[in-house]
Amino acid sequence: MPKPQTITRQHAIGGAVGVLLLVFALVYRFFPEALKVEPTILKSRPVAVTHVSKTYARPPRQLTPAESELNAGPPISLAPASVIAARGKENAFGARAGKGKVAQLLTAAGKAARAGNLIGSGADSAITLVLQAEQEAPDDPHVKAAVSLLHARLVANAQQSLASGDPDAARANLDALKRLPGPQDDLATLAARIDAAGKVQPLLEQASELVQKGKLEGRGEDTALAVYRKVLALDPENVVARQGLQRVQQAALDRALTAAAQNDDTKAEAALADAAAILPSSSALADTRARIASMRGGRADNLMNQAESALDAGNLDLAQRLAEQAAALGASADAFLAKVKNAREYASYHPGQVFTDHFLDIYGQAPAMVVIPKGSFLMGAPPRSRVQSGAEQPQHEVTIAKGFALARAEVTVAEFRAFVQSSGYVPDSDRLGGASVYDETNGRMQMRTGVDWQDGYAGERAKDNDPVVNVSWNDAHAYVEWLSRHTGKHYRLATEAEYEYAERAGTTTLYWWGDGTPRQKVENLTGSGDRSPAHRSWANAFQGYSDGYWGPAPVMSFLPNPFGLYDMDGNVSEWVADCWHENYVRAPADGSAWINPGCDMRVIRGGSWGSAPDQDRSSFRMGAVADSRSGRVGFRVARDL
Repeated sequence: MPKPQTITRQHAIGGAVGVLLLVFALVYRFFPEALKVEPTILKSRPVAVTHVSKTYARPPRQLTPAESELNAGPPISLAPASVIAARGKENAFGARAGKGKVAQLLTAAGKAARAGNLIGSGADSAITLVLQAEQEAPDDPHVKAAVSLLHARLVANAQQSLASGDPDAARANLDALKRLPGPQDDLATLAARIDAAGKVQPLLEQASELVQKGKLEGRGEDTALAVYRKVLALDPENVVARQGLQRVQQAALDRALTAAAQNDDTKAEAALADAAAILPSSSALADTRARIASMRGGRADNLMNQAESALDAGNLDLAQRLAEQAAALGASADAFLAKVKNAREYASYHPGQVFTDHFLDIYGQAPAMVVIPKGSFLMGAPPRSRVQSGAEQPQHEVTIAKGFALARAEVTVAEFRAFVQSSGYVPDSDRLGGASVYDETNGRMQMRTGVDWQDGYAGERAKDNDPVVNVSWNDAHAYVEWLSRHTGKHYRLATEAEYEYAERAGTTTLYWWGDGTPRQKVENLTGSGDRSPAHRSWANAFQGYSDGYWGPAPVMSFLPNPFGLYDMDGNVSEWVADCWHENYVRAPADGSAWINPGCDMRVIRGGSWGSAPDQDRSSFRMGAVADSRSGRVGFRVARDL
């Protein structure tokens, strides 16, 4: 805070300049001839002078450059300091040298004012001389102007004395003001300030001591802030107290900046609130808010960059935490948080998206996968349906809380061959010898030796894009473990709940296409129009339906269901992860696999090329020993996201 002597000097200089401005304005207003300026010339546009003023006996002389600058006219606030000083030396009360007692009194008053003798007790003081002139000619406009000018000078002097901490001098000016004729409405406020000055000075001294002790703000009355507020309550215009408030506020603003630099937003906001309570409209407060906002913006940008890196690295918890911190600092993080949510639910994929994982260490890739959306559904058959032994009951709600991926189609012969050749795995059809295949002679499935996974439904060599059959649950499980090792992703068999959820694909009908015979070729099903090579027909089939195949069709030969999956209700039935249970009592409701350690029976879902219509229903299920092989059973893979 500046020293009191410095403040006094500053106020004295400022007051003197203000008084000079006021003097010139009044003289210019009431006595323009004293400044040698013709009002008619000032008000008119610049033209050649073709007449002379009545005031002069001869044409006016040419002005020197200095005089031209001196008489340039308003606005005085824009004039150079030298011009203002020159005008201040003019007759302060506007009376030109001339004849008459009043003119002489005003001339003498002007000299006294210039000498600083405004309110002295002698007969030569400006106030004494002006009052004498007023007694001689109260209606003279020059006298009225002099009274008005003297009034303004005394008010300015009183205010300057108060600002510099001299209430006695201010009171002397007030007493002189009371002697002047004319309106005195402004004296009551001035008198109140002077009366308060006696109480203000001790308070300012107390505040100064508190500042030196570092007690700027806080609770209680023993702080510089509390004392400065007392001063302003007594003297609202007190400059020292206002400067003191600015200093106290600056201390709070410094605390706010320090806290912001230390990333302590709570303390920074508290300090800003303290500063706002001191001077809510100060430019320093606005500047500090802007600086802190900029600091927070930089921090927010840095946090968002870190969050992006965490998301790329798969650390979703850290990514979300960093983004939420950035949002608290004002960053727009909604879109990023939506990405994190999507990453949690779908590993940054989107429902229905098809993708393929490539192997990391060998040539090749996994089957094409479809992202399955999360959701809930009723699993099983309703109580009124006719199901064998109640295996599809009780119907219960299952919630798939997280998206997963399911292969678009069954694993093909070519895909399984790549696994066998790369891993050296021996499938159960080779290890145990043979599989169950279709016998055209009697129309039944029966075990036959010499048949393996490379053969089709009837024991003949299968095509590469046919679904692999004659594979056991053990074979399917070995295949998904091999995929996981070479892709670095978690491949597995679908759970029974996931399979039915994906098979239904949001439908509640018996089949994903409806409740009866499809009106177009949707799956490889048993249709009444289908014929075997020996011209056999199905005894129990969809009436009027024919898909052109007796046995499996190449994968993806027909339409996908609403989730984009092929062959879910037909072509070949499929192994899933769960152990076989006779019903759904105590079945998981979260879509997880229902596993009993050491179980030997596993679940098969979905219809096949040889299934009766009742076995193609979305809720149909059956169990088989884990090493079973059949020309009607294959599998597809699932993957965690």
